Amino acid sequence: MKQTACLFPGQGSQFPGIGKELYETSSHAKELFEQANEILGFRISDTMFNGKAEDLKQTNVTQPAVFLHSVILFQMFPNLKPDMVAGHSLGEFSALVAAGALSFEDGLLLVSKRAMAMQKACEKQPSTMAAVLALEDSKVEEICASIKDGVVVAANYNCPGQLVISGSIE
Repeated sequence: MKQTACLFPGQGSQFPGIGKELYETSSHAKELFEQANEILGFRISDTMFNGKAEDLKQTNVTQPAVFLHSVILFQMFPNLKPDMVAGHSLGEFSALVAAGALSFEDGLLLVSKRAMAMQKACEKQPSTMAAVLALEDSKVEEICASIKDGVVVAANYNCPGQLVISGSIE
């Protein structure tokens, strides 16, 4: 029996111009972007469509932008009825909207609150993250433990061979 799954990405999948083609080619997408601008109280669509990569890296912009792009793109296929949905980190919110467990509006508000809290934490303690590829988790943990200047820790065990580290910028 054939089954359909939809997988939604997390933070880090954003890019300059994200969603612009949807906005320009679909009246439904345009309506949802404008609704999001109103809900958020700022024109996130302007940053998504015309902002620089650096602008899109700000957590308070990145998370709602990725959520919007994912949900609006999903809605462009009204006949798509997946048997299952899943999302990576932030993508879980998009999956919940796709599954009908959250409304578009509630999902956007939750993502926005999450993003603002994370942005506030970033501003309080400047830090950074990086994905480490193709090393055993134990080796990455060993290297992190050996760092004497600043803090570096294993943060997200994404999959075998991909571990995200985070810590102080230095």
